[in-house]
Amino acid sequence: MDANLPSMAASVYHGSFPWLSLVVLLPLMGSAIIPFLPSGDDNLRGPRTITAIILGVDLALMLYVFSQIFDSTIKDLQLVERFSWIPSIGLEWSLGVDGLSAPLVVLSGLITLLSVLASWNIQTKSKLYFTLLLIQASAQCMVFLSQDFLLFFLAWELELVPIYLLIAIWGGQYRQYAATKFILYTALASLLILISGLTLALAENTFTLNLTELANRSINGNLEIFCYIGFLVGFGVKLPIFPLHTWLPDAHGEANAPISMLLAGVLLKMGGYALLRFNVQMLPEAHIILAPALVVLAIVNIVYGALNAFAQDNVKRRIAYSSISHMGFVLLGIASMNDFGISGAMLQMISHGLIAASMFFVTGVFYERTKTLSIPNMGGLAKVMPITFAFFLASSLASLALPGMSGFISEITVFLGLTSQDAFTISFRIISIIAAGIGLVLTPIYLLSMCRRVFFGPRIPALAVVGDMAPREVTIGLILLVPTLVIGFWPRVAINFYVISTNALSSYLMDNILI
Repeated sequence: MDANLPSMAASVYHGSFPWLSLVVLLPLMGSAIIPFLPSGDDNLRGPRTITAIILGVDLALMLYVFSQIFDSTIKDLQLVERFSWIPSIGLEWSLGVDGLSAPLVVLSGLITLLSVLASWNIQTKSKLYFTLLLIQASAQCMVFLSQDFLLFFLAWELELVPIYLLIAIWGGQYRQYAATKFILYTALASLLILISGLTLALAENTFTLNLTELANRSINGNLEIFCYIGFLVGFGVKLPIFPLHTWLPDAHGEANAPISMLLAGVLLKMGGYALLRFNVQMLPEAHIILAPALVVLAIVNIVYGALNAFAQDNVKRRIAYSSISHMGFVLLGIASMNDFGISGAMLQMISHGLIAASMFFVTGVFYERTKTLSIPNMGGLAKVMPITFAFFLASSLASLALPGMSGFISEITVFLGLTSQDAFTISFRIISIIAAGIGLVLTPIYLLSMCRRVFFGPRIPALAVVGDMAPREVTIGLILLVPTLVIGFWPRVAINFYVISTNALSSYLMDNILI
């Protein structure tokens, strides 16, 4: 076993408290309570309040575990729980956490709680709505913490169902089309993930589904390339990678704002995490071979997403294409293979999760008041909604990588990773930097032009009496924006969570390059 790979040296459960199981299962257990609450218009507060309390406790538990028990100076898996669940098919209840998963678990807990608080006015089938959010919370955590491939796959599939229903039932006019497109893309992608994972499990005489044992297998040649491409396409749908992205603008365009917060803040990060965990960690030789192709795909994502954002007159669709562009930086960092690149990819996932969730949340705030997302049908909102304007402008500035905000430090770290990767020729690096830089130039243009048209365009008389953000909404906005400022000025607060793990992963890749 390579010394740079995370190990399960303490992987046998020795009786310590099962913290990770509690983090994963608490929302799921809570979801069993909601359907039995009293129904009717007089009991709308019950489901949302109990859901918020459960997710608040779960987030507090995450913060306690990852600040007091988890040791970020250790690259190996920690708090490992491993039990045989269904021996006949080799399925284990196997959970563990390292630097790659810990910050994303906290991010998912935070965004999910805030999406519940943003859903405070949901009245239609509210018990079902909040039950689905609790199930979604458990599935998300399980994706990031699973150390058994089949358990990971079950969690990956489980989180598709709540999102499908949340779009199909509470979405916009074309919600059925968007939800069906989402489930078709992701379900077909899941088939490739399953085939690739089982191929790895059966590649040697001893069958195993444990992720650490799969990572320690010596698989090379065409089989490794086959599995790598299968994972790349499967996880690339969720990231999303061009041309597998077309479900995302439709899903964002039809989902309500809280669900868009989940889509952008958590679901897209699952794709980036899985690429690191499977493609990079398990199949390093294939990753090294295909890294230049990933750089090209990343640049296409960055530029294509930015160019398409210009063409959108719907606020949420413009932000959706902006997300496609920004997730291209995650792929670019992963393709860079060194310390800076992989660290930048992780930081970009954290940063974009906060920023995109903030933008979709504020969009939902003014949609509730204006009942439109059409940019031409809005204008002059800055005078009647000054607080909303301030939050949307701050989110846009963070998204365009303004220095002092998290978007800047994450994207500059990715660029440093690409420029310092000696495995690529100088000419390839120069061309890649220039091409990716086009996306950086386009981003402030399409975001600030949207701010100008929505908040400073010709004043629409019908919108002259809309109200500004309520205290609850201001609180949600601050919780999302303050971390982007903290990370922007003091990035170590986020980087220290994962740097040992990302450095170990990049060292492992560099060793393979030298070989």
